[in-house]
Amino acid sequence: MALTYGSYLKIDQLLNLQEPKSSPPEHDEMLFIVIHQVYELWFKQLLHELDRIKPLFSENKVFDAIHAFKRCRTIMKTLVGQLDILETMTPMSFTSFRDRLETASGFQSAQFREFEFTLGYKRADTLKYHDPNSPHLPAMQRRLNERTVVDHLYDLLELRGVTIPGELRQREPTEPNVPDEQVQDGIEHLYRNDPGMAILFESMTDFDEGLQEWRYRHVKIVERTIGSKLGTGGSPGIAFLKKSLFQPVFADLWAIRHRL
Repeated sequence: MALTYGSYLKIDQLLNLQEPKSSPPEHDEMLFIVIHQVYELWFKQLLHELDRIKPLFSENKVFDAIHAFKRCRTIMKTLVGQLDILETMTPMSFTSFRDRLETASGFQSAQFREFEFTLGYKRADTLKYHDPNSPHLPAMQRRLNERTVVDHLYDLLELRGVTIPGELRQREPTEPNVPDEQVQDGIEHLYRNDPGMAILFESMTDFDEGLQEWRYRHVKIVERTIGSKLGTGGSPGIAFLKKSLFQPVFADLWAIRHRL
């Protein structure tokens, strides 16, 4: 059989993945399902891009990394834009089918947890929100124990003459990346003396700003929809989400803004 648009993209299977649980189906449940499924596809693409960026850093391929980060930033803009669509769903619309979600919660997004871990925002305790028998748990644990994008950035910085403190290199892999003044001094020097690296740093900052913007918009839409209630399935809800607000993943890049 000849390859077609539909068979290549598996359109029939894709369009049969939306299964509302309310009966009779509540109109807005379809929107809720589609938005979250699309998010998972974008998370998959972001992980794909970040897995490319890590070796690019270690191999000193700066301009390829710039291109990849620009793509990631554009994806983040798309994720933020999708919240505009979700905000057309009123709190009463969500309440009409919320109980049908039972224990299902966005906290259980394994790919988003992998995304955070890959960037260097590691919180091992977040794994407690996932079923210990989940088939996705090994992937999350692998990401938790892998070198992060920031760790690979250290490789690039060293290749460009920056000395990385030993304690950063030797930290436990499950611990988050932390800002360091010596690294910041090196980044400032490269900002002033290496135009390619300066472009990369700005691309990374753009992406980080986009991620922070998405977190803020996500918090506000949750607050707008369910207020101070616990999240779906008893997850911590708004209080937990607010902890990640304004927490940059590339903290060293933000720490030197006043120097430039």
